[in-house]
Amino acid sequence: MRSAGSKKFTAQFSKSRVPIRVNLQLFADSQKTEKATPKRRKDARKKGQVLYSREISSALVLLFVFLTIKALKEFIYNQTSALFRASMNLAINFNASSINEIMGLLGLTMLQLLKIVGPFFAVSLVAGVGSSYAQVGSLFTTEPLKPKLSRINPINGVKRIFSLRGLIELLKAILKIIIIGVVAWKSIQAETNNIARLMNLDLLQAAGYIVSTSINVAIKICLCMVAIAVLDFLYQWWQYERDLRMTKQEVKEEYKETEGNPETKQRIRSKMREISTRRMLSEVPKADVVITNPTHYAVAILYDADKAPAPVVIAKGQDYIAMRIKEVAKEHGVEIVENREVAQALYKNVEIGQQIPPELYQAVAEILAFVYRLKGKAPAQA
Repeated sequence: MRSAGSKKFTAQFSKSRVPIRVNLQLFADSQKTEKATPKRRKDARKKGQVLYSREISSALVLLFVFLTIKALKEFIYNQTSALFRASMNLAINFNASSINEIMGLLGLTMLQLLKIVGPFFAVSLVAGVGSSYAQVGSLFTTEPLKPKLSRINPINGVKRIFSLRGLIELLKAILKIIIIGVVAWKSIQAETNNIARLMNLDLLQAAGYIVSTSINVAIKICLCMVAIAVLDFLYQWWQYERDLRMTKQEVKEEYKETEGNPETKQRIRSKMREISTRRMLSEVPKADVVITNPTHYAVAILYDADKAPAPVVIAKGQDYIAMRIKEVAKEHGVEIVENREVAQALYKNVEIGQQIPPELYQAVAEILAFVYRLKGKAPAQA
């Protein structure tokens, strides 16, 4: 048995309870269960929202640059030596009175420098542009350059830092540092014996060995970076598809924008059917005969030998439309003949405005002959 004080406390506590409000926007992403439509993807592309991994481009640029250095190291050595000699000549022969000679030496120096830097610039340009084009394709948009207040909002900045994307970027940076350290350490361990022999080599040979070893280590690191870039591309693809996902309501709204409101389209179709039916019924008074099922089908036939070699279906309908065709036929004195087989065959196999098929010539001819006899009209001659 609870005491009176306990009951009083419980009653006061119940009155003082504050309802808990949950912001459903925190779970908005869970509502986006639908894949992006082609229109959504097209609109996102126009805004510059595309599948792109910077890691792919940077890793490939570095890899091709170091491969170029490895392939052209003899050429680079010769051109660097020539550049050094040209610079020394420029310093030794510097004379303010011989400005033309100075300009010639300066031009030669710049040419040698261009020969050294040019291949790396070309390789970097081709690798960077090629990798970007392979991922994005041909796209030019100024949308990402437009100023947005959300970009300078410090709260949004903090959210980005502590978001899943920020965590992935941190993990990539840590992984790069670990890989560089491990590859460099393993390479040094593998070259321990050769490093000990450097004391027996002259300066140029030692420098050549150090440069070659450094290039090989750099290439190994770049290959590891390419592997990381592939993983990053897969993550970027997952994030891109996740960002483009839509709610069911968004899909419905987009459908309304592109295809039109379903109710409106239904009204338009109904109106068009009504106009088509009215136009078809206006042709019934011209018919020679209306062949019926008798209740479900009605087909109006016109035979004018001057215009067509065979009778033509000028109107047909089922159920309510069949009833309207019979009503119009009665109003204008058009004969109505019941023939279940012929009516069904004409309705199912002959479109409005088409001639009847040869297999129905005999049956329709007998019906027309019957109608002509009733009206005392001579049969038309083909």
